[in-house]
Amino acid sequence: MSRQDSQTQDQPTPDAEEDARLTEQDGILTLTIDRQRKRNAISTQVTELLWQAGDMLADRDDLRCLVITGVGPYFTAGMDLSQPVGNRPGNPETQHLHPGWNLRRDYRSHHLLYDEFEAIEKPIIIAANGICLGAGVEMAVSCDFRFCTPQAEFGVPEVHIGTIAGSGGTSRLTRLVGPGWGKWMAMAGKRVGAEQAKQIGLVHDVFPAETFMEDVYAFCRELTTIPAEVLGVAKLVVDMYADVHDRTVQRHIDRLAVTSLSYSPDFLNRAAKFGFKPRYAVPSWER
Repeated sequence: MSRQDSQTQDQPTPDAEEDARLTEQDGILTLTIDRQRKRNAISTQVTELLWQAGDMLADRDDLRCLVITGVGPYFTAGMDLSQPVGNRPGNPETQHLHPGWNLRRDYRSHHLLYDEFEAIEKPIIIAANGICLGAGVEMAVSCDFRFCTPQAEFGVPEVHIGTIAGSGGTSRLTRLVGPGWGKWMAMAGKRVGAEQAKQIGLVHDVFPAETFMEDVYAFCRELTTIPAEVLGVAKLVVDMYADVHDRTVQRHIDRLAVTSLSYSPDFLNRAAKFGFKPRYAVPSWER
């Protein structure tokens, strides 16, 4: 897709089929799950389109953020268990000899998608229009910002079928909401409503259903006014702070990040409007 197309297109891409569609406008890429007959369960086609959206966001400078949303009363009911979860099945003749190893290899091909969302140095926003379960929560907690309507509910019901949410629905969820609420959701299998999700830090805000996508896109437009390099660095360092608990190391990360950004053209040009003059010489590679 050309840069010119990206500036004018607000139509589904040629690859989009009935399960989901991609649209883009003003640097904002949107993936809409529309599989209401299956409560927007994540199919193989939806997964492929999620990968495509991630690749587009990572590779194209004109795309500044990705919004993932749905149509109908469900954002998604989770993974469609009637279809293969991964795309690396074992050899049918020998996989019975190492069932655990083969399962983990196949399953890893699925949750690499959420690892990729976490690694892309651009904002990814979940706009949960309704009930969000299982893999929907796993996807949401791998993204940067989460919004929902008052009708939304969140849950990881995998324990009720004899397993756990193994693609971040236990680990990333607990990192986000803490072990108390992590156990409430991932151990007891309890759902939380929209306002409760906001209180525990699972979502950032709850917007009225009538203006939901307008409010989400207004937030996205604010993001696009922030220099891309700053957004990328901020995403990286915030995630590092969550993983590295040594306060001295955190301050070192602060100083290194500020050093690199303080010589960027974005900072120098914007700070100059406030009368800022660099105290130290700008490195020759920035001149």
